Amino acid sequence: MSDNWIDIAYLISAVLFVLGIKGLTKPKTAVRGNLLAAAGMGVACVITLLHRDIVTYEIIIAGVIVGGVIGAILAKKVQMTAMPQLVALLNGFGGGASFAVAAAEFFRGGHPDMVGIIATGAAVLIGAVTLTGSLVAFAKLQELIDGKPMGFPGMKVVNAILLIGSVLAIAYLVANPGTPTVFWALAIAAAVLGLLLVLPIGGADMPVVIALLNSYSGLAASAAGFVMGNSALIVTGSLVGASGLILTQIMCKAMNRSLTNVLFGVMAEAGEAMDQDEVYEGKIKSTSAEEVAMVLETAQRVVIVPGFGLAMAQAQHAVRDLADTMEANGTEVEYAIHPVAGRMPGHMNVLLAEAEVPYDKLKDMDTINPTFEQTDVAIVLGANDVTNPLAREDKGSPIYGMPILNVDKARTVVVVKRSLSPGFAGLPNPLFAKDNTLMLFGDGKGAVVDITTALKEG
Repeated sequence: MSDNWIDIAYLISAVLFVLGIKGLTKPKTAVRGNLLAAAGMGVACVITLLHRDIVTYEIIIAGVIVGGVIGAILAKKVQMTAMPQLVALLNGFGGGASFAVAAAEFFRGGHPDMVGIIATGAAVLIGAVTLTGSLVAFAKLQELIDGKPMGFPGMKVVNAILLIGSVLAIAYLVANPGTPTVFWALAIAAAVLGLLLVLPIGGADMPVVIALLNSYSGLAASAAGFVMGNSALIVTGSLVGASGLILTQIMCKAMNRSLTNVLFGVMAEAGEAMDQDEVYEGKIKSTSAEEVAMVLETAQRVVIVPGFGLAMAQAQHAVRDLADTMEANGTEVEYAIHPVAGRMPGHMNVLLAEAEVPYDKLKDMDTINPTFEQTDVAIVLGANDVTNPLAREDKGSPIYGMPILNVDKARTVVVVKRSLSPGFAGLPNPLFAKDNTLMLFGDGKGAVVDITTALKEG
């Protein structure tokens, strides 16, 4: 196959990637966008395999079969509630793949020129950081390790030393190509750096971390593209890297957090100082599903606020049934979506889409906040930190300044929660103790089903 045809095919692939990402910006075109991006990747893979005479197709076919089986099993078995963990893991695999490609090219002796060596070093550095950092994010989300910030005195200094040392190692490889000891020192330093960058980040910041690691995986892939001289990989990685950085910035803005603070775990240092008993004692009003149903019977407007509790209880279908019941009674129902509700960007949107909730009923924070004062009932399902008034009222709070959903301004707030345990930020929520708040304790799905049953019987 001539180089001209290969370049044309890669150009077509790049165009399909761009059109795919554009399609993902709207729910109505998301499926088509996904298919276009998949088609672009298919074209790029086929052309690359046909172009490389040194490919051993038996190994490629074996890899496709093994990877396809694993992917199919994950698609069938992984629940939507575990999607953040899966995304974190896939980010890590992307970084690991880029690291492996760069390592293979290095030991094969390919691209001995300066640009090639710099690209190899960048792919190793970013790929290893992404791999180990993503594994830590996965472990925290899967609760294999504590989700709270973890660290030790002087961690930032160690991180700085590792980063500077990695850059110096790349510079050494440029001056002295083909030095395996320095290569492995770079790989180990980058892997340790990935661990130390994510360990001090608390669970409340995981949506930002996942978006950032996604960007890293794209940058690593782009660097691997330079190593291999593959323009399709360069374009694809650049698109993923740029879109991931944009998303990360959006998430940081939604949390009133600087990217630097998230990266170095400057979150919630004073969270444990608050006295939960002082906030809640004698002020909590417990309710029942029947009482909530009576309130909803006369409500003209209801806003449902989903959070990670909804995801854990897998209550999205039950919530859709409750909304349908209320709408049949003439009640206006909308959903308030905070950008960082859940454990990954768009987590709540994905869950509610699975339950076929009409997308036009999902309102972002800026749209829904001005309407809470005209809302009869706000139903909060596990959304703890993103509804915490401390973000507005307490300058000493570690979440002060973070934009929240102003559910406390609704006439009645119903909070469905297992207990008064704090969210990932580790803070009590004064919303639970407000005069207009009713606490419905129990499993999210069971509580919603009970409310729906009582509403239908009423």
